[in-house]
Amino acid sequence: MKISVRIEIIQLSLIAAMFAAAALSWPHVPDRLPIHWNLQGEADGFGGKFAGLLLLPSIAAGLYLLLLLLPRLDPGYRNYANFATAYNVIRTSSVCFVGVIDAITLLVAWGYSVDVTSTIAIATGLLFAVLGNFMGKIRPNWFVGVRTPWTLSSKLSWTKTHRLAGWLFIGIGVLIAMLGLVRTSWMLVLTVSISVIGLLAIVAYSYWVYRNDPDRTSPAGTSPGVE
Repeated sequence: MKISVRIEIIQLSLIAAMFAAAALSWPHVPDRLPIHWNLQGEADGFGGKFAGLLLLPSIAAGLYLLLLLLPRLDPGYRNYANFATAYNVIRTSSVCFVGVIDAITLLVAWGYSVDVTSTIAIATGLLFAVLGNFMGKIRPNWFVGVRTPWTLSSKLSWTKTHRLAGWLFIGIGVLIAMLGLVRTSWMLVLTVSISVIGLLAIVAYSYWVYRNDPDRTSPAGTSPGVE
């Protein structure tokens, strides 16, 4: 897959900004910082400066390297060129999501009042919606997308399952965002229940399409010796 300099600069700049913000904040924030919040937005987990300032930038850097190198380890490496735009969006949005959580953590560390639960829920919902929008564009590979035994054994199952998964991801993203605005136990139960049902539906649908596929041709890059 061809590397896009623009995409790499965006991600590396964000990661560098996260580490720079941590360095600038280090002398000015308390030694004990909130790092986890409950559904009501109350801090229920605390850590030292490393956990509060450097953990998320380190996760972002690790995620960046993992997603950058992952295609090289994939037997279906050549397929990544066919969904390079979608993969780059997935990579960038994932790093940006960690950046948003880091920004929230820094604001709280500096003493600003932030509705942590709502902000993170909306950011998570947006991430799901973005992933859902590009899910149908993902081409067969071993690491990204819905990888069941049946999507990896049928081109038709791969294509149709990812189209369904895209719509479900968008719907779940909307529900998660709503959870941030309506922080009630019933909304949490509804969101979790629909997410679990959606996951099971995707797996079951991939099998159903596979069973009704007369060709059952393995997608390129998902069988030994096939590219």
